[in-house]
Amino acid sequence: MNRKLNFIDLFAGAGGLSEGFIRAGFNPIAHVEMNKDACDTLKTRTAYHFLKENNRIKEYYDYLKDKINRDELWAKVPTHLIKSVINKEISPETLPSIFETIDNELGKEKVDLVIGGPPCQAYSIAGRARDPKGMTDDPRNHLYKYYVEFLERYKPNMFVFENVPGILSANNGQYLELIFKAVKDAGYDLDKKVLNAKNFGVLQDRKRVIIIGWKQELNLKYPDFQDKVNQYEVLKDLFSDLPKIKSGQGEWKSTKYSKKTNNYLESTGIRNGIDFTTQHISRKNNENDLEIYRIAVDKWVNEGKRLNYAELPERLIKHNNTKSFTNRFQVVNHKDLAHTVVAHICADGHYYIHPDINQNRSITVREAARIQSFPDDYFFESSRTTAFKQIGNAVPVLMAEGIAKKIKEMI
Repeated sequence: MNRKLNFIDLFAGAGGLSEGFIRAGFNPIAHVEMNKDACDTLKTRTAYHFLKENNRIKEYYDYLKDKINRDELWAKVPTHLIKSVINKEISPETLPSIFETIDNELGKEKVDLVIGGPPCQAYSIAGRARDPKGMTDDPRNHLYKYYVEFLERYKPNMFVFENVPGILSANNGQYLELIFKAVKDAGYDLDKKVLNAKNFGVLQDRKRVIIIGWKQELNLKYPDFQDKVNQYEVLKDLFSDLPKIKSGQGEWKSTKYSKKTNNYLESTGIRNGIDFTTQHISRKNNENDLEIYRIAVDKWVNEGKRLNYAELPERLIKHNNTKSFTNRFQVVNHKDLAHTVVAHICADGHYYIHPDINQNRSITVREAARIQSFPDDYFFESSRTTAFKQIGNAVPVLMAEGIAKKIKEMI
């Protein structure tokens, strides 16, 4: 088979899942995503891939160095590629136009694969805990039906459906049963497993339910994934070459590295050949929070203990609730693995405090992206807050690449 395998990415977010499949040799026909900032990120990444394939990567770097603006970057890419990023919410009203755009992009080509996972808030345990009705009325519970419509229309050989572990117990497992029944009725067999990003080389403890399906006549089975043994540390290997900055410091665009690369950054493709990165910029915190950060880091690094908010000096406690969420200030593990990065990082950085007490801040956009194994030339549009949200919602690139390589073997 000489041609590239084509895929459609639904609920694409910032493109972490897609990036992994592109790395494994797949070709994106379309990305469908309702959030405009995430779509802008996808368009910028589309420009990166086009310019790189055509030996014009310097033009992409000009954008990262602020020598050209975003519109000028996108103008360098064929219009149909930019239009293949479809900024629409998937609904009965929008499906006809989404299908039309994809059909125009496809021509006579086949769709080999559909990937993506509906927004996870409706299935997440935290989301259900906050909602008096346990999210049972949330319309996002039923977005899988549209996913199945794409399977019925394009008949790919396989699909990959990603979501949070909470989907296993949502509505006592009934949503999962409905998904399995709908997919089987569409002509596919499928299976599910809880996979952890750490077993794909990601320096993060992040569990996700990965459902993989295939046409019934292909008679396949769920692939076996070889777990990678981690020998790296967050502070020593993942963050070591980024300039040391304090709260409120950093650069949105071009930032020079402070050290040479290392084995982890090279082998994962996080550092990929250029001598600068972007978005190494931190939030500005007030003095109260900074004092709490110092206490939290000292406790974690020197005693191996997590901070209990209720045990802080009274003058530092600003929240009335000291009974729940007592771990609201948490330091990123300086050794071994970081804890799961979630979209809430866009609200504040208290749950992701940098483990270096001398820097005394929460992690930067670039550090969060590295925990999710995004390469350093991946640029997130269009503000620090939206970038954090996109990163928190993403599938780690290395995890996606590991899944993609197995899928490619199977197809």
